[in-house]
Amino acid sequence: MPAYQPLVDQAIKYGIAKGGTEEEQVTNTMDKLFVSFGLEILKKVPGRVSTEVDARLSFDKEEMLRKALKLIALYEEAGISKERVLIKLSSTWEGIQAGKELEEKHGVHCNMTLLFSFAQAVACAEAKVTLISPFVGRILDWYKENTDRKSFEPHEDPGVISVTKIYNYYKKFGYSTVVMGASFRNSGEVKALAGCDLLTISPGLLAELSQDHSAVTAMLSAEKSKTCDLEKIHLDEKAFRWQHNEDRMAVEKLSDGIRKFAADAIKLETMIKEKMLNVKNGQ
Repeated sequence: MPAYQPLVDQAIKYGIAKGGTEEEQVTNTMDKLFVSFGLEILKKVPGRVSTEVDARLSFDKEEMLRKALKLIALYEEAGISKERVLIKLSSTWEGIQAGKELEEKHGVHCNMTLLFSFAQAVACAEAKVTLISPFVGRILDWYKENTDRKSFEPHEDPGVISVTKIYNYYKKFGYSTVVMGASFRNSGEVKALAGCDLLTISPGLLAELSQDHSAVTAMLSAEKSKTCDLEKIHLDEKAFRWQHNEDRMAVEKLSDGIRKFAADAIKLETMIKEKMLNVKNGQ
């Protein structure tokens, strides 16, 4: 944390200066801090940065919209166009509909996270969000913890199978939403999804892959997807909730992910409150 202390200090000063109740000051501080981190990342990368909406808003569409637009406004105040930002939202029904409205009405690009079920992926495609982040490794984790299988070859990996199906569905039916596989547990998963639109890979796995000089075959392609055995479906809210509910793994991992993200937010809030009090007391 010491390396980022100046960003924290600046955010706290901003939050205090904005005034309001303690809760409002903390909220403004956290929003400013998240954008400040994003600005630092954008100094190093040519593309987009993702900034996440508080997971505690995952079931409140209107509050997610308000928070997303506030984050975008903070970026624009800092001279960064909304084109360089992805607003990260939980893939609940409410989150997906918030993403739909942000894209359609405000031209704000969205990254739908905590995506574990095919129903979530279909709803995101129909909402025409910019990007989804299906969690390959977390799906694998669940199957290892809840079944007798403790190891899977890459082509049998439940996370790989899930993302492959989503990718093929999107490409077969011409959806523009980008599939970005995430949360990898091993390099075999990465290579098994070679050809996917995007992959977000940890430094450790990147280092391992840099030492692997074997040929990599594209496992996924738009051309191959045309021959896959998938039928196009439409999901309204009722159908979405039912189909998602039928996937025990997805239900458990989505709720678990939201709880963990929310717990992290509470930890950060507690730290901000303590530091804010020190500043107000002249410490």
